[in-house]
Amino acid sequence: MSQSSPALASARFDADAEVKLSALRRTKFVATAALALCVLIFAVTKSFEGHYPWLGFVAAFAEAATIGGLADWYAVVALFRRPLGLPIPHTAIIPENQSRIADNLGRFIEVNFLAPEPVREKLAEVDFSALVADWLADPNRAADLSHFVGRLVPQTLAAIEQSGLRGFVSSRMLEQIEKVPLAPLAAELLSAVTDDRRHQRLFDEFTKVVGRFLSDEQALATMREKIREELPSLFNLFRADAYLLKKIVASAGSLLDEVRADPDHPMRAEFDRFVLSFVERLRTSKQYAKRAEKLKRDFLARPELKALAGDMWESLSVFIEQDAKAPNSMIRAHLANMFVEVGRHLAGDPQIRADMNQGFIVALSSFVENQKSGVSKFIADQVKRWDLAQLTRLIEMNIGRDLQYIRFNGMVIGGLAGVVLHTVERLFLVD
Repeated sequence: MSQSSPALASARFDADAEVKLSALRRTKFVATAALALCVLIFAVTKSFEGHYPWLGFVAAFAEAATIGGLADWYAVVALFRRPLGLPIPHTAIIPENQSRIADNLGRFIEVNFLAPEPVREKLAEVDFSALVADWLADPNRAADLSHFVGRLVPQTLAAIEQSGLRGFVSSRMLEQIEKVPLAPLAAELLSAVTDDRRHQRLFDEFTKVVGRFLSDEQALATMREKIREELPSLFNLFRADAYLLKKIVASAGSLLDEVRADPDHPMRAEFDRFVLSFVERLRTSKQYAKRAEKLKRDFLARPELKALAGDMWESLSVFIEQDAKAPNSMIRAHLANMFVEVGRHLAGDPQIRADMNQGFIVALSSFVENQKSGVSKFIADQVKRWDLAQLTRLIEMNIGRDLQYIRFNGMVIGGLAGVVLHTVERLFLVD
């Protein structure tokens, strides 16, 4: 079907051209016949004017109509060719001025059709965002787009690797991280945690850890051994170490239970004061800031970090390449779903669509503004390359029939003018 379309379009063009040429020939014939009729009427009426004076009006009409018809015939023919082949100046206007017509046409289109305001007004009539949203929301199109993007991913990774972009990005990221003051950043993060006392959850976890420690047999045995070493030998004879350990564990356990059960326990308040004081020191203390910066620099300078980043990049690259080649690629599936969701969200958000349309208008109007001189030159060059005979034939075929009616109008207007002048002559100039 696609192969036969150009041939079909050409056949239709040829048929339309033939119809226009036939109509033009008929109009030319009728106009020429009318001119010949005027000449014949003039000759006949002049012959019998002496016997029938009223024929003078008819003769005057025919004479002036003949002159008007001839003048308009000359004007119409002079547009396309030299009348009777004679080298008369200012004839064959279109063929002789092809280059100037081409330049003026290109400049006319540039100034009137590609001016900023008309272009923006025309672009504003198109809802580009709706077209994008409808296109993306179609699952088949989204799948095709994800396949296209998936095929580009391995080449993109290879290009990044070969161009040294990965190293450049890594170094730039490290430079930016080094510029970020760590202590104030940590203070802000901790402040976000302490705003709604979420740090108390950490305190609760700490009490649970201590409670588990106090119930661990091995830990208790170690504590008892330490107590035995500190007590005099006499006390050990009476198992005072076991008694003290039991009292210590019981008291500590009871205290931890009280702390966990009471959200307003003094120990919690003390923990609040400690955390808030630490956050404030992080935010304001120069000593803390120096320590944090030294810790950051030492961490960033460790070779293990660079090796870890390289390993992560390699692993990510291998995974992406393998997944992109897989028949059931997870990346392509997620991309397709993402494109569909983007299309649906875009269709349902008029504000984003309006912003997108405005962006399209600005971008496309700027492109047209930058390229319109090239468009003007392209049009002018194309018109200059046209074959003169074909150009003349094309213009005459499309507007020649209307131009032939000028000949009819010239004969009618000329004839009426002739009658008026003859009347004036009869009334005022003849005794």
